[in-house]
Amino acid sequence: MMVNAAPETAEPDQGPGGAEPAVTGAAYGALFMLGLVLGVVGAFEHGWYLLGTIPVGGVLAVLVVFGVPYAMGRLMGARLAAGVVAVAWVIPSMILAGPRPEGDLAIAATLGGYIYLYGGLLAAALAVALVPSRGPSWLLRGT
Repeated sequence: MMVNAAPETAEPDQGPGGAEPAVTGAAYGALFMLGLVLGVVGAFEHGWYLLGTIPVGGVLAVLVVFGVPYAMGRLMGARLAAGVVAVAWVIPSMILAGPRPEGDLAIAATLGGYIYLYGGLLAAALAVALVPSRGPSWLLRGT
């Protein structure tokens, strides 16, 4: 009869331990809040015009709507990060584009408003699509 002198003490990998999931969740929560703030600020500040006809505010807002999700996706190393910012930007933008009972709009049907809303939707989708993904997230990794 053979006796095993050294019993196996190795435990199977049970995923990330410690604070990694909490930090990741907090980071995505902060990115969601960043997108909400980006949408609210952009909705009220897209109306700057140069010489009365050139919608500088709408164009600058679209560049910011592309740059922030793209940068956050690159920094986090995941398309999900860019997607969270983009979706969070869409929520207040769509709400503020609709008419209110008082008749007021935050995003009016002007050239600057159209550039901000439709250009921003295109820019947000493009930012998410252009972020390189480094493979599966820690949620999808196998043991």
